[in-house]
Amino acid sequence: MNEDTAQTSALLLRGGHIIDPAGGREFTGDLLIADGRIAAAGPASEVAPLAETLRQSGQQLRTLDLHPGLIVSPGFVDLHVHLREPGYEDKETIQTGAEAAARGGFTTICCMPNTRPVLDSQATLEFVARAASAAPARVWPIAAITKGEKGAELSEMAELAEAGAVAFSDDGRPVSNSKLMRSALEYASMLNRPVVEHCEDEALAAGGVMNEGPTATRLGLKGWPAAAEEIMLARDLALVRLTGGRYHAAHISTAGSVELIRRAKAEGLRVTAEVTPHHLLLTDEWVAGRRTGLLGDDGSAQSQPYDTNTKVNPPLRTQRDTEALLEGLLDGTIDAIATDHAPHTFVDKACEYDEAAFGISGLETALGALLALVHAEKLPLKTLLAALTIRPARAFSLPAGTLESGAFADITIFDPDERWAVDPRRFASKGKNTPLAGVMLRGRVRSTILAGRLVYVADTIEQSLALGH
Repeated sequence: MNEDTAQTSALLLRGGHIIDPAGGREFTGDLLIADGRIAAAGPASEVAPLAETLRQSGQQLRTLDLHPGLIVSPGFVDLHVHLREPGYEDKETIQTGAEAAARGGFTTICCMPNTRPVLDSQATLEFVARAASAAPARVWPIAAITKGEKGAELSEMAELAEAGAVAFSDDGRPVSNSKLMRSALEYASMLNRPVVEHCEDEALAAGGVMNEGPTATRLGLKGWPAAAEEIMLARDLALVRLTGGRYHAAHISTAGSVELIRRAKAEGLRVTAEVTPHHLLLTDEWVAGRRTGLLGDDGSAQSQPYDTNTKVNPPLRTQRDTEALLEGLLDGTIDAIATDHAPHTFVDKACEYDEAAFGISGLETALGALLALVHAEKLPLKTLLAALTIRPARAFSLPAGTLESGAFADITIFDPDERWAVDPRRFASKGKNTPLAGVMLRGRVRSTILAGRLVYVADTIEQSLALGH
C-alpha cells in the first residue's frame, strides 16, 4: 500500500468541472492540493486566497489550468483486480497492473489472492506491500479465505487482517463447504472485514464456457446456467442471515442475483455487491461475433465468432441480465463497479474456445466503456462516479473516494467526450486480452493524481502543466 508521503510542492487545479459524489457536490471551480491531501475545493474566489497563502509560506505552487469540459473526480476505486504477482509475472506484475490502473483513472485497487503462492500468509502480504510501495496506485491485498484456496481449512484471518488484508476471498473458487463458509463469516465479522465470494455451484457449472442459452446451442459450446451463480448466492445469503457477517458478492451477472441481493438488503443483511463493465455492457451474442448493444454501434457491427477474449467467469449473459444489472446499479442494490481485471498472455487465449483462459484485461477501457451508458442517458454521470469512487470505498471501508478537505489527494481528470479506438498493443498492462479491440469509445482519462503526484499524464495535460508553472 502506498502511504501518504510528505510533499514539497502544492498543486492548484483551476477551472475544471468538479464532481464529488461523497459530498454531493458538483461545480466548476478550483481544487488545491498540499502535502499530498486535499486542501480546498470550491469557487476560484474561495480557493485562490488559500493558494496564495501557501505560495507566500515558501511552498512551490504548480498550476494546472483545465477547461470546464474536463471532469475532476475522486480517484477511482477497484475492488477486484488480478495483479498475478507473485508467481504469474508473465501475465502481469504489481507494477504493470498499477500502471494500467493509473491510465484507467484508478488510484486504489484491491488485488485478489489467487497468486503463487496464494496470499494466505503474513509473508505474502508483506511481499505485496513492498512491491506496491512505489507503484502509481494504492494496492490493498485481499487475503485468501482458506489456506492455499483449497477450501479445506480457514486461513489465519486475524494475522492476515493485522498484516493489511482489507477483505477475504478465494476468488476463482467458491467456498463450497457451507460449514466452513459459516466459520469464515463469523471470524471475518469479528475482524470487521467482508467475505468476498465468487458465486458458483461448481458441479452445475462444470465444463461450461459461456452462458447457457440459444447462443451457446447455436455455437455448439457447453452452457453455464445462471442458476449456478444464484444457487451459491442464495446459500451464502442464508449464512449471512445466520451469522450477521459482512458479505460482498463479486462480479454478479444475472437478473436473479440482483433480485436476491435486493431482498437481502431490504431485510437489513450486511451485504454489498459489485458488477463489471463487461457484464453491464456485453452479452453472450458477442461470443457469436455480434457486437450488440451500446458498444456495437447500431448493433450490426460484426467480429469473428469464438473470440476467446469474450470468455469470462462468470460468462457474459443475456440482454435481460444486463438490463437488470443496470437497474440494480441505479437503485443501489449493486454498490460498486469493479473491473475484475484478469490479464493473460497471448498463448492463454490463442487456442480453441473450450481451452482458453477466462478473463478480460479491463482497467484501461473501463471508463470509456461505461460512459456509453451516460451518453445514452441510461446512467447519470454522478451515479457512475459514485459507483467508481465512494460506494466501493465504503463497501470495504477504504480511505478513498472523496474530495473532502484532508482526504488523500487521489484524483482522476477525464474528458467525457474524447473519442478513441481501443488498441490493446498500447496497454500498460501485460494483458492485451480484450474483446473491445478496435471499438470506438467516447471518454478518456487525461490525468491521474496519487497523493498529489501526477502518476499518469496524457500529452495535452502535460503541455498545459508546463504552461501553468
